[in-house]
Amino acid sequence: MAVRIRLSRFGKKKTPFYRLVVADSRAPRDGRFIELLGTYDPMTDPATVSVQEERALYWLGVGAQPSETAKGLLKKQGIWDKFAASKKA
Repeated sequence: MAVRIRLSRFGKKKTPFYRLVVADSRAPRDGRFIELLGTYDPMTDPATVSVQEERALYWLGVGAQPSETAKGLLKKQGIWDKFAASKKA
C-alpha cells in the first residue's frame, strides 16, 4: 500500500478549504483517509496553515510520500527541513 500525504478539498464552490491528510494513493481525492494532519485555508490573507508537526514527521519517517502541494506546505511550516535534517543524521 503506497501512502501519500495530500490535500482533500472541502468548502463551497469558489471558497475552497483543504485538509492535509494521509491516505492510500489509490483512494479518491475526497475519499477515505488514514489520518488528518492539519488544515489549509487559502482564502484568508495571508493563507492559514496548521499542521500537527509530530504526526507529519512520523508519517514522513515511515515512508509516506507528500504530493507537490503538500510538500510546499510542509516546507513553509519548516517541517520538511526538520525531516531532511533527521534523515541525514
